[in-house]
Amino acid sequence: MHAHATAAASPSARTVRLGIVSFLNTLPLVDGLEGLEGLHLRSSVPSLLIDHLLADEVDVALCSSIDVLRSPDPLVVLPCGMLGCDGPTLTVRLYAKGPIEAIERVYCDTDSHTSVALLRILLREVHGIAPEFIDYNAREHVAEHRPLDWPEAMLLIGDKVVTDSPPAVRYPHQMDLGAAWREHTGLPFVFAIWMARASTDAPTLRRATLVLDRQRRHNRERIDRMVVDREIGRRWPDDLARRYLHDFLRYDFDDRARAGLAAFHAKAVEHGLAGGPRPLEFFDPRER
Repeated sequence: MHAHATAAASPSARTVRLGIVSFLNTLPLVDGLEGLEGLHLRSSVPSLLIDHLLADEVDVALCSSIDVLRSPDPLVVLPCGMLGCDGPTLTVRLYAKGPIEAIERVYCDTDSHTSVALLRILLREVHGIAPEFIDYNAREHVAEHRPLDWPEAMLLIGDKVVTDSPPAVRYPHQMDLGAAWREHTGLPFVFAIWMARASTDAPTLRRATLVLDRQRRHNRERIDRMVVDREIGRRWPDDLARRYLHDFLRYDFDDRARAGLAAFHAKAVEHGLAGGPRPLEFFDPRER
């Protein structure tokens, strides 16, 4: 652990500080971690976790996959799971009032850096357009400091796609970004991965990797139980939540997922959405 970490941020010298996301889609990665000794959890939206990581407020975080390219500091990837898909996502979706090819402005949910970058790539490569992108607070329905309920086109991510879904009659043209990526490339897509600063000490990285890998494997066998236990207040129908976690999402960072991430990073660099190519450094708990 870093000596300058505050007592408030790190309850004990042996504590590993984890930055997590509290969307339904992350449950198979993080459910049960709150009950483990020696972990301190900090919950945030994906787009803010990189800031917590770089500020040394957490040791490891489930960051947007584009951030490993954009980070001013070198990062290391922990090979202990991911949040991704191999086809439709259900919860990363573009809504448009008119044909997608005619979009001039897109109001983008600020919760995820990766989804915005992915949308830029798909609109350019698949639809041949480069519309203006505008930050959109999808929870408060605010853009450019004013209320905006139904913009001409908007990107939404996470639970709000289900729990606060816009009326289909207003948005007859929609695109699931995971499905569009798979059709375009034939590869899975990786939205988020566990990252740490490359300067983080090996014992902290090793412990985090082993704990996160073990919890993901354990949770894989208890998704149905998690849906029952955790659905209060989420407003997801149980059957839809089960299908979402079982059928739509992927959590194992396997070779195909790594190929999908490499393709995304290459396209992000090609389209000027990241500073330049940066080989991924993977932490290996057996070597350090």
